[in-house]
Amino acid sequence: MSIDPELLKILACPVDKGPLELVDDTLVNPRLGHRYEVRAGVPILLRPDHVDAAEARAGRAVR
Repeated sequence: MSIDPELLKILACPVDKGPLELVDDTLVNPRLGHRYEVRAGVPILLRPDHVDAAEARAGRAVR
């Protein structure tokens, strides 16, 4: 699944507020190396520390 090009133009990294790049259906911040999942065309722009906390609450293994 891909992201609409118009949406990609306005998306920003939640950490440094800079632009993101689409690489293999994943949004990437090339400055920090953060990667953001895209599920069914919807970007999941949770800060990496928030993802770990959410996965721990859901009982999933933390990366």
